[in-house]
Amino acid sequence: MNLHLPHIIISRTDNLGDVALTLPLCGIIKKYYPDTKVSFLGKAYTKPLIELSEHIDEFLDRDEILSNPSLLDTYKSGAIVFVFPDKEIAKLSLKAGIKYRIGTSHRWFHWFMCNKLVNFSRRDSSLHEAQLNTKLLAPLGIKRSFGFEELIGFYGIKKWEGLPENRVVLHPKSKGSAREWPLKNYFLLSQLLSKQGIKVCVTGTEAEGDKIKAEMPQFFDDSGAKDYTGKFTLQELIAFIEQSKGLVACSTGPLHIAAIKGINTFGFYPSVRPMDKGRWAALGERVHIFALEKNCNECKNTIQCACIQSFEPEKVARVILNSI
Repeated sequence: MNLHLPHIIISRTDNLGDVALTLPLCGIIKKYYPDTKVSFLGKAYTKPLIELSEHIDEFLDRDEILSNPSLLDTYKSGAIVFVFPDKEIAKLSLKAGIKYRIGTSHRWFHWFMCNKLVNFSRRDSSLHEAQLNTKLLAPLGIKRSFGFEELIGFYGIKKWEGLPENRVVLHPKSKGSAREWPLKNYFLLSQLLSKQGIKVCVTGTEAEGDKIKAEMPQFFDDSGAKDYTGKFTLQELIAFIEQSKGLVACSTGPLHIAAIKGINTFGFYPSVRPMDKGRWAALGERVHIFALEKNCNECKNTIQCACIQSFEPEKVARVILNSI
């Protein structure tokens, strides 16, 4: 199938990690439809991440389109792919007369607003999130499977060519979106790395910084780490990460940013599906995953994760020092 598609919109309006794992779709589309203009519709705060990909011609701000629906008409799009279900944008895409409106069949409103439904289950699948995303390209004639190395190649993100600073970034919090390595372990890891002459920097939102200080008031006084929480815009954070030797975090946005920027990325994952590395591992050439090789349901309904807690700071420090 070779469709005439001068313009395609990829719609993913959720968080940074999910957006990062959607970026390869744009590279895949450019491979099969090299003359097609690709726009990425997302939330404003994700724009600096989305614009990193050379395969994306334009960023579309979701809020701007909702406030001025006629904007969607001006793009004359041939297709819109709802990687993340969005009822409001789906309704506008129908009104705008976009020919191919693609979404999962597992959202009831897609049955009324999309005309190309793809039937698959994310929850029960053993595939990675980035691989599952590619299934939504089937109505465009792209029906093959993609391996991890291929997907990494479709990011289209330029690596920073300068020499990295002698620092490791710790990003302990995740706004509750992932199972976190205990803060006391980050504290001990920071001490271990600092003793080896590594500059340790902690990033996160201002609220996450306040949470760290509330949970462990002595963290920044006694760990050797410097507090950068609440200091960066997303664009500044991306630059700070790519100019570092490594980043340590759980399954959250900065982990994926580090991975696609090609720096050493150290991520913690539970062994509970569908939160495990098989579904959400960061994709990159220098990714190191801390996860037990087991299928565990013991921590499924708890915030604390014994599997992640089992990784001792000394072991993590050795892996980091041997990698950077």
